[in-house]
Amino acid sequence: MMSKSQILRTILALALLLASVAMDGLSIAQEQTNRLAQLPPLRPNIVFILADDLGYGDLGCYGQTQIKTPNIDKLAAEGIRFTSCYAGSTVCAPSRCALMTGFHTGHATIRGNAAVPLQPGDVTVAEILKSAGYHTGLVGKWGLGDEDSTGIPPKKGFDEFVGYLNQTHAHDYYTDYLWHYDLKRALNGREELPENRAGQHGLYTPDLFAMAATNFIRINRPEPRKGNQPFFLYFADIIPHANDEEGKRSGNGMQVPTDAPYSKQSWPQVEKNKAAMITRLDDDVGNLMKRLKEMKLDENTIVFFTSDNGPHKEGGVDPTFFKSSGPLRGIKRDLYEGGIRVPMIVRWPGVIKPGQVSDQVWAFWDVLPMLAELVHAKVPEHLDGISTLPAILGQPQTNQHAFLYWEFHERGFQQAVRMGDWKAVRLDPGKPLELYDLSRDLGEKNNVTDQNPEVIAKIEAYLQTARTASEKWPGASAKR
Repeated sequence: MMSKSQILRTILALALLLASVAMDGLSIAQEQTNRLAQLPPLRPNIVFILADDLGYGDLGCYGQTQIKTPNIDKLAAEGIRFTSCYAGSTVCAPSRCALMTGFHTGHATIRGNAAVPLQPGDVTVAEILKSAGYHTGLVGKWGLGDEDSTGIPPKKGFDEFVGYLNQTHAHDYYTDYLWHYDLKRALNGREELPENRAGQHGLYTPDLFAMAATNFIRINRPEPRKGNQPFFLYFADIIPHANDEEGKRSGNGMQVPTDAPYSKQSWPQVEKNKAAMITRLDDDVGNLMKRLKEMKLDENTIVFFTSDNGPHKEGGVDPTFFKSSGPLRGIKRDLYEGGIRVPMIVRWPGVIKPGQVSDQVWAFWDVLPMLAELVHAKVPEHLDGISTLPAILGQPQTNQHAFLYWEFHERGFQQAVRMGDWKAVRLDPGKPLELYDLSRDLGEKNNVTDQNPEVIAKIEAYLQTARTASEKWPGASAKR
């Protein structure tokens, strides 16, 4: 039994602890208030460009020497380029789910490429921004809910959508239909593209998407007579993903109208096509930026550019031909760095200083809380993400992740964790963790598990709490 003096000391210690926590909370809130006070008074338009299967090393600003990407390189030179940003997953749907909902694959509704839609309780970035007064649009690939499901874009905060609902449908670059929702114009469902019927290659879908994205900006330009309503454009292109089915038929699934400007290169045809697709994407980014300047929206628009996962080896391409993973190990469907570390460029003239490079570690599930802070919106509780707005603005990021987590279900059950500079990968529930020191071994070549038992113990303890049980995504009980 404690004495009276011991009880008093305990009460005092507890009071000091509570006061410290309260002061920490106040300092964080004050820091956020100060940060937002430095931003322009008008809320920015937001353009988020997501490439499909573009590797960490596929852009000139990330070390690519053969594929030309001058417009994206210029975007990086005019803003901030992150070298340690991570996708939500190593494949499409779960990566986009993490981006949209703020949860990593241990907690997200969608943890793999199976046909699972977002649920009514899943709150998306678009819903957050719409509640803050933004007009929201999606152009391109959705992948988070098919027709008549709970996960279609108009049920998830998008005022307008044109594109593919299903990621498999998105393999077809010359599809004969797309989905189009815009209730203000009574568009609500499937839209036929007769130019592409009977195998006719009329409309190249990425060209259609590029046109739709620039038109969205033109039509929804904030104007005083409209109340200066800002817009959020999620431009989820399908380049340079392969047409897997065409690749199996012909050996070249990299569909593109022309292989220019690489026609005279002595490369395999499929590699010419891949390079041409990436440069075409770069042209589309350049045209979008030109449109922003023409509409005098350039200085009040924050533009993000990234990719949903690492480079693929589908459609006949060899990801080593252009060193698409850069210095990283692995590709799409790997939990090594090459499968999940992606380019991330952010540009906002007058707010983000040009020419910056940051090694801040963050991930797709941080986008929702970051954008919520940017527009003064309430953040849903219990997210895995944190706001990385300070890092994006070139300020010290005082709030840091203790751990980043991924799981993957196409090869049994695999897991990966980043803790500081440590990266752990488990390829099978029955196998020990592999451990890499990314500060010394970016290419994950030297497994140092045996030399670091205390690090392994910390990560193993974290893995016990990293995920919630899911009937659809069974976790450690999964078998190959």
